[in-house]
This record gives sequence, structure tokens and C-alpha cells, in this order.
Amino acid sequence: MRDPLSSHRRAAKALKRAVEAQQPAAMARWRAVHGDDPVSHTGALHVIARDAGFASWPRMKFALETEGLDRAALQARLASALINGQHWRVEALLAQDLDLPAAHLGLQIALCLKDPVMAHLARDPGAATRPVDGRLPLLWLAFSRHVKAHPDLVPDMLTIAEALVAQGADVTAGHPVEPGAAHHLSPLYGALGHADNMPLADWLLRHGADPNDDESLYHATELDHHDGLRLLLAAGADPNEHRADHAGGQPQTVLPALHQAARRGCDADMVAILLQAGAEPDARHQGISAYELAAIMCNDAVAQALGPQPVAEALAPLVAAAQGQSASGFVDPSTLPEEARLIIRTLLNRPGRLDHIKRLVALGVETDRPDEMGLTPVQVAGWEGLVDEMAYLLSQRPDLGHVNAFGGTLLSTILHGAEHSPSHDSRDHLTCTRLVLEHGVALPRSAITSTGREDIAALLEHWAEAHPGQVVEG
Repeated sequence: MRDPLSSHRRAAKALKRAVEAQQPAAMARWRAVHGDDPVSHTGALHVIARDAGFASWPRMKFALETEGLDRAALQARLASALINGQHWRVEALLAQDLDLPAAHLGLQIALCLKDPVMAHLARDPGAATRPVDGRLPLLWLAFSRHVKAHPDLVPDMLTIAEALVAQGADVTAGHPVEPGAAHHLSPLYGALGHADNMPLADWLLRHGADPNDDESLYHATELDHHDGLRLLLAAGADPNEHRADHAGGQPQTVLPALHQAARRGCDADMVAILLQAGAEPDARHQGISAYELAAIMCNDAVAQALGPQPVAEALAPLVAAAQGQSASGFVDPSTLPEEARLIIRTLLNRPGRLDHIKRLVALGVETDRPDEMGLTPVQVAGWEGLVDEMAYLLSQRPDLGHVNAFGGTLLSTILHGAEHSPSHDSRDHLTCTRLVLEHGVALPRSAITSTGREDIAALLEHWAEAHPGQVVEG
């Protein structure tokens, strides 16, 4: 099959050579886009795309690659972009065909197209409870991230929610984590834990959503969503309730809320909210208290709010390391509670702890131990977009081929974090991506087309062309 981009790639190479040779016409084209920036292949691709009328190379590539797809394939791409918050892909697909959502109720709901949705429900009231492409209509609304880019659509979104529920939609009905799984993800989790859509989360709770849905409270604490947490607790969420987590198909005991607050670097306000709601300050999880966990993480705010409390002798060296003391002797990781063995992975949720991590490594704490979700420290550093921490962990020779319980590799975890981690706007996932590529991780061809970040898509495209032996199918 002919590559629709081959001629454009050749043009970019020719432009780069011409700029390097300081040919006036080529230099003028370069400077019109990049000013005095150093010449690069990625930059040349951008110039070619701009000359062709596109905002960037990834947008041009996406347009050409989707040009021959049938309607069903384009709709599937639009659905994926809406759910994953890939706003530029949504814009690109709709620019190609504004009628793409027509006759597809799920897409109309996800795009908050109030008038078409209301007309559809008027013609066919039963559509409110009928799955569309395997997803219930209310779940299309809850899991869509479209309103993050278009907050003006919030009133229309809530009108659609009201219409769906008025015609029988169940605010508690979710869909399985994976086909055949017993554990379901609710509309509330979709709004609060996936899409960061607090207006819809509030609406769902006021209309009967279960605040103890086995996901939403956990993720509100994990992501430090104070607003979401207050909504859940006001609706009756129980911070002491334990559940079975089915990550990777294996039941796991979920960390209690106060432990989660200590682990995630939350503040005293979060502790106060949880204590007021009935969280137990002395509760232990796998042999460690929330106070001990806060102390070894140097989370002074949580430790002071809960303490003082005694610290187990085996944990004393870790507390000393948290306080800035250099290692004296070694710890035997096998004698530590599991939460303590995972301390390096946990610290990566708090930027600026690299020196702390190095002191723990000097004590003998493990640097590549997977957590309950199969995530290793280097994968978490990638998810968080922490360049210095990732570079250090890569120097410790981790297992670069490790696959976590979600089926994620090191590269795919970075790409996922670049779009979905809570701090992705302020982190450097682009450099993290370059670092792991330089360390030789495989580059799946599908990653180039699936990432929603234009700058990362351009890097992957260039890397694949320059290092074809690193590219794998799948």
C-alpha cells in the first residue's frame, strides 16, 4: 500500500538539507515558522505541514491517514478521542465531516449535542436505556472528556442527563472493566474519576448515584480532588469501607483513605475531612499505620495531623532517610511491610523527592518492585512525567520490558500519563518519552497514531523513521 506521507517526508528531508546548506529560499521558509531555532527533522516536518495548510505535522498525518476510512471506522476514532480527551483529534475529525455524529446517539451524547439528542429521544424513548456500541447512553456522557475543552456545554450536558434519566436511564448502571468481568465502572466514576467532570458528578449524586461504588472515593483521594471528595462524603461515602480491586484479574485489598492521603502527599485539610467523616486514625494496613506511612514519606502535614504515634523499629531507618539523614547500614526489604517496600514507587507521586529516593536506595530499598497494579517505580516516574527521577531509575537498570496489570509497558504508561495524569500540563512527558526511546524500548507502530499529544506524535514519527529497527507491530 502506498504511504500517503512518503512524498511529504522526502520534502522534509530535502528542506532540512537545504536549510543546513543555507539556501536562501529554504531558510526563509524555515524562519517563517521557527525563527532562529536550530534546524531539525521534526521542525522540517512541521514546515511541510504548515505549507500544506495544516497546523502541525501530526494533524496533517492524521488527516491523510483517515482520509480513506469508512464511516464506522471514523466514528470509532471519534469515540476514542472523546473518551480519551484527545481534543485536537476530535476537532480534526469533525473538520473533515461535521455530519460524522449523525445517527450515532452515543457520539451525539458525548459531544453534548443537545438538540439532536433530544430529537432522537423524542422519536425513540427506549434509546435512553439501549447500549450504543456496547456502552449505555449515560456512560457515553459520563466518560466523555469533551466538556473539559468546551465548558460552555455544561448546561446542555446536564439537560441531556436529565432527559436520559427521565426516560429510564439508571445512574448506577456501569460497564465491566473488561469483557466478562464482575467489577463495573459506574457513571459516577466516569464523571468524577475519569473525566474530571465535577458538574456531572454532582448531578449524578443528587440523582441517586452510589457514592460507595468501589471506585469514586478511591480516585478522589488518589487524585487529590478535594471538591470531588467533599461531594462524595456529603452524599454518604464511607472512607472506612474496603473493597476488592480487580486490577490485573487478581483481588487486592484497597488502601484505607487515611493511608491513601499519606501516600498521595495530601494535606491536613484532607485528613480533617476524612476524620470528620469517620476514618479511623489508628487503622493499620498490611502491618503499617497511616502515621508511619506519612512519616517514612516525609508527609509532615499528615503525620502531624495524626500523631504523634509510635514507629516500628524496622521502619526507623526509613523515617531517618525521610528526615534527611544519610544511610547507616542496610535494611532487609523482606522484613518490611509491603507499603514500606513500595516506598520509592510511592514517593514518585510527590515531585522533588529524588534525594530522598537516593537515600533509600543507599539503605537497600528495592528500586524495581511492582505495586499492587503491577506498576514499577520507573513506570510511575514516566506516568508522572518526572525527567530527573526517570533518568536516575533508568540508571538502576530496571526491567524495561515489564508489563503492568493493565497491559501497559513503560512507553505506553508515559504516553497515557502525558494525557491523563493530574499534573500532565506541568510535567515533561516529551523528554521522558525521548529518554526511554534512547534506552532502546520498543516503539509500537500503533503508539504513533494513538497518542493524543501532537508534540509526542511528532517525536515518535521522527524516531520511527530514524530507527526503523526499534519499531514493532501491534
